[in-house]
Amino acid sequence: MTCWETIGAYAFRSLGYGERLLPRTDFTLCQQFTLIGSGLIWNVYFGVVALLFGFVLANAIAFAKASHNPIARKPAEWFIFLFRGSPLFIQFFLAYEALQLLPRAGIDVFGVTVQTAWTTKAWAGALFVLFLNTAAYSAEIFHGALRSIPKGDLEAAEAYGLTGFAKFRRIQWPTMLRLAWPAYTNEAIFLFHSTTLVFFSGFPAFQQRGDALYYASYFADKTFNPFIPYPIVAGYFIILTLLLIWLMGRINTRLNRHLPSNLSGKIRLRPQLIR
Repeated sequence: MTCWETIGAYAFRSLGYGERLLPRTDFTLCQQFTLIGSGLIWNVYFGVVALLFGFVLANAIAFAKASHNPIARKPAEWFIFLFRGSPLFIQFFLAYEALQLLPRAGIDVFGVTVQTAWTTKAWAGALFVLFLNTAAYSAEIFHGALRSIPKGDLEAAEAYGLTGFAKFRRIQWPTMLRLAWPAYTNEAIFLFHSTTLVFFSGFPAFQQRGDALYYASYFADKTFNPFIPYPIVAGYFIILTLLLIWLMGRINTRLNRHLPSNLSGKIRLRPQLIR
């Protein structure tokens, strides 16, 4: 099998398309790069979906923590403390064991049976843990940025007649994002790296359709040489990190486009003719 045939057979195997059986002998570099890259699709899925939904929840929790109402503030504080204070690896195991306790036949809700077996799959259960974990860390970042908003900006907004939701939409939220974005970029990178822990958690891979580390571990066990598959995983994640830094940098430039340091002016040539 040529390298192009290998790519065609295994490029989307982690999604259930292509060859059903993994290679058994004569492992080539092309096979390792292709299958590990195929598994990386799941890592990207975990990272992108958890980051998007976690961003929305983190904003809500950050503003709840900044609230003067203890009914809103206390649950937000305990949520952040719980997920930031415990290891992500333990959260995976606790979530899996808790989801396993759900009845296999489903739960009756208003006379309708809701199936629960899907919650123990990695694509759902592990994603739920990553979503809550990144929401907690991001909420703390956003809360710190929210407290760092200059009071002069808020007073100026009120002087212009902006109050309530208008002040939140035009002043507080954009300023909070601008201040928090560099630290939030680091959290996004950490989240994508944390997706490799799904392999070690209790959530099983369905029909040998695992993530990048699943295939890397398979090749390491079969060839007794971990110095090829694991550096391939590291290389893929370095490329993924560079793409993420570029994307978050473009968003950061967009958020700060109004600052004088980012405004491009015309270069004027003023030669000194007379000294």
